[in-house]
Amino acid sequence: MKHDAFSPTEEQLIHVSAFFKVMGDPTRLRILAALLGGNLCVMHISEALKMSQSAVSHQLAILRGANLVKVSRHGKTQVYSIADEHVRLILDMALLHSNEM
Repeated sequence: MKHDAFSPTEEQLIHVSAFFKVMGDPTRLRILAALLGGNLCVMHISEALKMSQSAVSHQLAILRGANLVKVSRHGKTQVYSIADEHVRLILDMALLHSNEM
C-alpha cells in the first residue's frame, strides 16, 4: 500500500512519532554514532561512552526494539551494528541539518 509522502496515514504518523522518540534520546544517539564507525560489543561501547555495561545494554535493547541496531554473535560475544543503510542516512541527514542551525 503506497502513500504519498505528503499524505501519510495515521498509522504511519504513529510509527514515525515512535521512531523519533527513540531517536530523540542523546544517549541512544551517542550509541548510534559510535556504531557508525563499525560493529562494537557492549564492552567497547560502554568504554567509548564512559557508561556502565548495564546502562548500554538497556539502551541497546530499546534500539533493537525499534529496529535501529542489530546484533550478531561472534563466539560468546554479541556484536552490535547499525540495522541498515536507512538508519545511517537518517543520522547523516540529521547531523547535516544540525550544522545548518
